[in-house]
Amino acid sequence: MPQSKGSGRGSASMDEDKQREIAKKGGEGSSENFKKDPEKASEAGRKGGKR
Repeated sequence: MPQSKGSGRGSASMDEDKQREIAKKGGEGSSENFKKDPEKASEAGRKGGKR
């Protein structure tokens, strides 16, 4: 694939295999915190509702 002109930053310029590897994780780190701490999840929900 030809390289396009740009800053060469961000996920669009990343190797496709690396992009897939990251995408497979699918936000698993952030969801784990709420599973282990329902009070934290409730607090985040209240904060989101205020905005």
